[in-house]
Amino acid sequence: MDKLRSMEVFIAAVDAGSFAGAAHRCAMSAVMVGKHIRALEQMLGAALLTRTTRRQALTEIGRRYAEQCRAILAQVGAAESVAEAMRAAPRGLVKATAPVSFGAQWLSPAIADYLARYPDVTVDLSLNDRTVDLVEEGFDIAVRIGPLPDSTLVARPLKPYGMAICASPEYLENHGTPRTPEDLPRHECLEFTGWLPQARWKLKGERDGRLVRPGRFRANSTAALRMAALNGFGIVMQAELILADDIAAGRLVPLLREWLPAPRPMHLVYSRDRRATPKLTTFVDFLLERFGP
Repeated sequence: MDKLRSMEVFIAAVDAGSFAGAAHRCAMSAVMVGKHIRALEQMLGAALLTRTTRRQALTEIGRRYAEQCRAILAQVGAAESVAEAMRAAPRGLVKATAPVSFGAQWLSPAIADYLARYPDVTVDLSLNDRTVDLVEEGFDIAVRIGPLPDSTLVARPLKPYGMAICASPEYLENHGTPRTPEDLPRHECLEFTGWLPQARWKLKGERDGRLVRPGRFRANSTAALRMAALNGFGIVMQAELILADDIAAGRLVPLLREWLPAPRPMHLVYSRDRRATPKLTTFVDFLLERFGP
């Protein structure tokens, strides 16, 4: 028998003063009440109650055991109340992970807006360009860029991750404007070393699959390459999202649009859970509202 249920029945019998009263409180027969109590006594190897035709009384062991049962049942009730409250309204910790550039420039401000809307939620964001294991590493949700492998995770599509090729007006004034990929070997092409080898400056269009020779400045930080481009050193190829503000302000000029790589898919991924908590469902809904297709 379920031990906690047997404890509940035992306490009901103590409070009601009879098996019949406990049976009424627990919505079961008096015979079943007796089975629960006998199961506890067999487990403990001691009698909990003494009964006569007119009354029942706790043994000394039964009295001490009843005290502990009340404390245990109170703790269980408190835990259930906390869980129920967490399921009723968004609260608690959300552990999220995302690629460094997207997470720093776009996801972080969105999370700040989400937290303003849901003051009882805390978000722990880890920025990492490797693919993390959500289950093994204890994350609730991840943003992933690129094709997804087959898995049991839920994947919700976001806007595709399109690229832009840009240079500053100063650079173009000093070095000229490339019109086709054939012009790029004469320019400084800033390289992000976090790219996969097959993705480095890979353009499409009339010269589909062309690999452009990188320039003299390489970095594992998109922020560093963006600053180099803003300071007039070279031509940068990065996510359009990352360069959008600079393009809109005229600090960077878009180039070679017809040769841009195809946008990569971007998804929110999280473990499948039919009892998902409000903190996760509201976080997912908020990010879909902000970055959805």
